Amino acid sequence: MSRPYRLLVKNAKQLVLICKNSEKYLTKDGMQNLCVIENGSIVIGSDGLIKAVGPAETIRAQYAEALFDKVIDAAGMCVLPVLVSGLVDAHTHPVWAGDRVHEFAMKLAGATYMDVHRAGGGIHFTVEHTQAAPASDLLASLRSRLVRMQRAGTTLAECKSGYGLELQTELKMLEVIEEARRSLPINISATYCGAHAVPKGKTVVEATEDILRVQLPRLKERMSAGTLRVDNIDVFCEQGVFDLSSSRSILQAGKQMGLNINFHGDELHPMNSAQMGAELGALAISHLEEVTDAGIAAMAKAKTAAVLLPTTAYILRLPQPRARDMLDAGVIVALGSDFNPNAYCCSMPIVMHLACVNMRMSMPEALAAATINAAYALGRSHTHGSLEVNKHGDLLLLNATRWEHLIYQLGGHQELIRYVIIKGDIVYDNNKILDL
Repeated sequence: MSRPYRLLVKNAKQLVLICKNSEKYLTKDGMQNLCVIENGSIVIGSDGLIKAVGPAETIRAQYAEALFDKVIDAAGMCVLPVLVSGLVDAHTHPVWAGDRVHEFAMKLAGATYMDVHRAGGGIHFTVEHTQAAPASDLLASLRSRLVRMQRAGTTLAECKSGYGLELQTELKMLEVIEEARRSLPINISATYCGAHAVPKGKTVVEATEDILRVQLPRLKERMSAGTLRVDNIDVFCEQGVFDLSSSRSILQAGKQMGLNINFHGDELHPMNSAQMGAELGALAISHLEEVTDAGIAAMAKAKTAAVLLPTTAYILRLPQPRARDMLDAGVIVALGSDFNPNAYCCSMPIVMHLACVNMRMSMPEALAAATINAAYALGRSHTHGSLEVNKHGDLLLLNATRWEHLIYQLGGHQELIRYVIIKGDIVYDNNKILDL
């Protein structure tokens, strides 16, 4: 008798593979022509990896004698790649204390992001509260936020530090992220973002020296000892924050430690961050509301992903990122929520909806940007982002007959998403929640 498999999902009206030829990312026409199987099934092994995916009749014949721990008849549903988090959220700041509801009112009255920042609000307000918060409180709030993301279909999330701006709080945040990684089913890509702002009372030069001589060496020790796993390094490269020279130094130092360069660039001013990132071999650059034509061309040539954040442009009333220009130039476009106290959105379906409406992306482009391309931006597209053999068995099952409902519907995902599955395990069953 065959050994048992973890899960069989059969008879899905649509099975959205995204890719079928082990692509690491999609661009241009590839983003418009996603791989979809009508009436498909998928098999997930005891190791949580996909063993087979294809037409329901083919899978039924191949696995007629197989034993499964669980079988889901998905007739009338769709199956989507969960991408180590159902959908992949390629940019979040989920570890912090306090909130900034009062600042939302200031922005509605006309204050800009930098107006709030210079008045001692923004990042500095959150830093003060996060420095004072015990790790247990930060972990409890992080767990709650990650569960909310998971219920909205995210199964892989990038999580940044950056509200410490000094060694001990940055380490505290990274330790909290590490504990969440160990204890929650959601997949996490951890990012050190100690250069999120210049600490009060320090110059850019002094802050850069502290990161290079104090914070990064200590982080390297913790990583070498195996007590912390950090994947990426981030810098807020912006006027009044970290300039090109300091950003370059920090990013290069992180790269020498084995971290992926994945940073904030060209958000409020055209800093030529995109050109610098491409030159450094950055895996991804986020924001890019003010990117230049030269920056777009450099990113396309270097295969540096553009992580676009439509929620931020919406909330801050910024110019929308030039998604169409980037797509036409062959840039690898990904999406993220930018979840933080300034842009409080946990839902990648809402992010995709905004990307389509405000950035003029098509629905297939938005889905590719929130799956395979977001996985690429985190260095995970070999294991996540599409439904292919030997990738993680991360799935969304929808109470819908077409996958486009995930983007078409603005909100209401508590009714739309029936199951969230990570590595073949059901981590969210909507019916059980609704029955409570």
